[in-house]
Amino acid sequence: MSGRDIDFWFTTGSTYTYLSVMRLPEIARATGLNFRWRPFNLRVLFDEVKYFPFPAGSPKLAYMWQDLERRASKYGIPAKLPAPYPLADSLLSNLVALVGMREGWGIDYVRASYRRWFQLGLPSGVEPNLSESLKEVGQEAGRVIALAKSDEIRRALVSETDRARSTRLFGSPSFVVDGQIFWGDDRLEDAVSWAQHGRVS
Repeated sequence: MSGRDIDFWFTTGSTYTYLSVMRLPEIARATGLNFRWRPFNLRVLFDEVKYFPFPAGSPKLAYMWQDLERRASKYGIPAKLPAPYPLADSLLSNLVALVGMREGWGIDYVRASYRRWFQLGLPSGVEPNLSESLKEVGQEAGRVIALAKSDEIRRALVSETDRARSTRLFGSPSFVVDGQIFWGDDRLEDAVSWAQHGRVS
């Protein structure tokens, strides 16, 4: 068992992932663990099984916003809820995130994009969130968006989504440690425990 690495699988259109992206850098610093941020296209996996997690007007959707509000308050994370949902273009946002992970600014971009979505009500993956978040992390939007839409990056996202499928992932955020899957922000501490001790404690 490696004991030090955790794959953090996420889709930028996921609501609960907001909590994780805001918490992970501090958890990584405090524990010394290495989190590998891996964007994938969860919507593809949902479409394959004809599933939508939070139908409009449903009790489950209302619960999600209430639960997110409680958990954000618990962690001291600002949130103006409900935020716009679902996102119109989570695909582009995931492609941009993948470019950023390759170039070294991806984590900062994902966090900036989520802050604008959940604190300012500006949906991720579209303007003005997209350009403003890229500018915040020192990137020129035109260059990044063109690269994100390239065949190479599209194929890379398909490949990561295929890997997520073969890992048997079904939601975001997911944390994978030595083949063990921990789904949901509320299982992040369990994933950390497994990485450190080989068990949940």
